[in-house]
Amino acid sequence: MQAVWMILSSFLFATMGVCVKYASEHFNSAELVFYRGILGIAFMAAYARARGITLATHYPAMHAWRSVIGVMSLSAWFYAIAHLPLATAMTLNYMSSVWIAAFLVGGALMLGKAGQKGPSQGPLVLAILASFIGVVMLLRPAIDQNQTFAGLVGLMSGLGAAFAYMQVMAIARMGEPETRTVFYFAVGTAVAGALGMLVMGITPWNWQHALWLPPLGILASLGQLAMTKAYSMSENHGGTLMVANLQYSGIVFAALYSLILFGDNIPLIGWAGMALIIVSAIAATVLRARAAPNAPAEEH
Repeated sequence: MQAVWMILSSFLFATMGVCVKYASEHFNSAELVFYRGILGIAFMAAYARARGITLATHYPAMHAWRSVIGVMSLSAWFYAIAHLPLATAMTLNYMSSVWIAAFLVGGALMLGKAGQKGPSQGPLVLAILASFIGVVMLLRPAIDQNQTFAGLVGLMSGLGAAFAYMQVMAIARMGEPETRTVFYFAVGTAVAGALGMLVMGITPWNWQHALWLPPLGILASLGQLAMTKAYSMSENHGGTLMVANLQYSGIVFAALYSLILFGDNIPLIGWAGMALIIVSAIAATVLRARAAPNAPAEEH
């Protein structure tokens, strides 16, 4: 069942990407971020109340910093979705696992002591290098189609997601329930979106176009809850690594959406790069689990 929950989560996040893609034709990025946050607040508040989880926290500064990083990543991801094929934008965002692995390797090299014995970092380094080769292959079609800037923004969304995830890990070690963490991220998202709307403006309201907005917060919240359920079940019954790697099925769903709904033209080298990123990210996830066991679920 934990595998089913993770696949469902990946499907929900990919479907959220479809809504972002359509909504971006009528609303600016700040508006999308705002509605993603305000709907997430309502959903998570109701969920926390139903589960009897209090939303009061002793770590407001940590939640605020996590929100700042997460909002930057989310905004970059939404921009990439609007200007790149959905499958490309989704793959670049899921690079967060590879970035985390790169941070672990860098930390081990910086903090390692001479003569200290430990597990070899060689396989993890190879997985990271293979993944970045995949990025070059994936972004080559984007360069040919004058989408270089959007591609780099998408790559930065994955980097930001990695930083946000590391902050989530720190908050989890403080004993904060994930429901509370997701709620405060939604609060930060709504605040950042509202501030952005003061600069970028507000699009004239059209009810037909606005129908794409409610699914943003609802699908994101449902996807996060399904992911949390998958991880909690895997901790009780085993198979955590299997569950972690099944999140990459979201890229498969995004690829199908790209072909069926948007008719995106991704050359063969782009598909090959996407496949290389998925394989190397799975390998990096397995290898980094040795350095960071029992880590919380990643967010998207």
